[in-house]
Parts: sequence; C-alpha cells; structure tokens
Amino acid sequence: MLQACLNGSRTAQEHPALPLSPERLAEDAADVAALGVTSVHFHPRDVIGAPTLVGPEVATTIATVRAAVPGIEIGVSTDVDGSRTTLVASWAPLATGRPDIASVRAGAPGWREVVEALHRVNVAVELVVDSPAAAQLVRDVERVARLRVTATRANVAELLAHVEPLNRPILLHGRDDEAWPLLDHAGRLEHSTRMGLADTLELPDGRTAKNNVELVAMARKSLRTKAPQ
Repeated sequence: MLQACLNGSRTAQEHPALPLSPERLAEDAADVAALGVTSVHFHPRDVIGAPTLVGPEVATTIATVRAAVPGIEIGVSTDVDGSRTTLVASWAPLATGRPDIASVRAGAPGWREVVEALHRVNVAVELVVDSPAAAQLVRDVERVARLRVTATRANVAELLAHVEPLNRPILLHGRDDEAWPLLDHAGRLEHSTRMGLADTLELPDGRTAKNNVELVAMARKSLRTKAPQ
C-alpha cells in the first residue's frame, strides 16, 4: 500500500500547496486517489490552521474528504496538545465524520489511554514506532491495525528487527532527507509506505515539489522500479 500523507504538522508558510482546510484536503485526496492511492493520512485543522481533535471540526473535515473519496481509508493523527483521551471520546457520535484509523505515538504521554479511547469509539489504531524503546512498548498492545515505523537509514534495520517478528502490518517511511531512501527501502522489502508533503517538500532530485500529487506520482514510479521481480 502507498499512503498519501497530505499535511502533517507543517504550516502554511512551509509550502503554498499545503492542504489545511477540509476543502483543500478533499481536493488533494481526490487527486491522489485518481493515481491509485487507497489510504490518506492528515492532521485535521481548526479555523486558524492549528492541528485539532475537537469532534465537530474533525467531523467536518472527515465528512468533506469522505464525500470526495468514498471508500478510501481516512486516517488522522492524534499528536496534538490537550486532553487527547477526552477529545477522542467526543468522536463517538460522529458517524460519517469519524476517521477509519488514527495514529498514536508509542511512548508519548498517555498513549495507552488514547489507544483505549480509540477502541471505544470504534476507530482502528496505527501505532507509531520511531525508536527501539517504542518498539518494545508495542509488543503487548492488542487490537492494532498496523505499525507505522518512522525510521532513518541509520536505524531502520534495528527498528524492523524489533517489529517484524510481531507479524503485524508495517508501514515504513522516513521524513525530510530520509523520505525517499526509506520509501525505496520499503518497496524493496514489500512493506507499505507513504509519501506526501507531510514527509518531504522535495522530489528526489532536490527540486521543490509542486504539490502532493507530484510527490505521490513520483513515489509510484519509484516503487515500480524498486519492487522485487
């Protein structure tokens, strides 16, 4: 699976095409879906562009994106300030405004409580593993849809040595200078991966990407050349 990560924690000042509003996220989701992407991940934003987990704002964003790309997996991040457990609990009545899956950073303060809160509102859990310590923490967590391994070239072998024996789906990726090398590495290993403005603003040759669509199109092309024959 190639997932499109549409905005992450970046700000509007970092790239003019960064999608923040529900309408812009829906546009980018539709464009990458047309390229064959079956999963999108983003950070919902409030009216001033700050990441949010507040129920009504999440519902508006999710419903708008879902209307544009019905059937695609929609994932969000829970990596925000505030009482995340309480905010996730507010998703219970959202219906079509509820995400399919949400990421939780293993080892972050209160992360186990956030996982339980997601279970209670019937949202699947993606655990983020970005260190050997985090990899150890996820071993005993049940009802996990997949592990998202955020790695570098220096630590990817160590992290995978911890998580691959757990026999759970893995999405492997890097950020910034590590984004393209880790995408290629994931392709060679046949793990899921992701690409988008959340992870990098640049194409492999160092040019600034025009938008998420250009990044995803390049990622699909790169994965086709790296896939095992």
